[in-house]
Amino acid sequence: MKFVQIVDFETDRIEEMRTLSEEMEKKFAGRSGGPTHRLVLHDRNNPGRYLVVIEFNSYEEAMRNSNDPETTKIAEQMAALCTRPPSFTDCDVVGMTEF
Repeated sequence: MKFVQIVDFETDRIEEMRTLSEEMEKKFAGRSGGPTHRLVLHDRNNPGRYLVVIEFNSYEEAMRNSNDPETTKIAEQMAALCTRPPSFTDCDVVGMTEF
């Protein structure tokens, strides 16, 4: 079953966050078991708030990815750029439709 993690964070340093994200993409490119999709959302009503929706093929793959030391290192660097600690919501995908 597909699995999604939603990361909710606030930052006034989004360009630095994007740079770290790009570094992570390069480092993890082609690695099996990593994210399959990522959607980055900006809250129009709260300019410093962002949501990132990260899809994995399964919960197990997501947990392996989360426990990887490289993932932990980048997550710590990203958290340091936040104005409040990020929050995480774990979701099983029960339906998806593309229009």
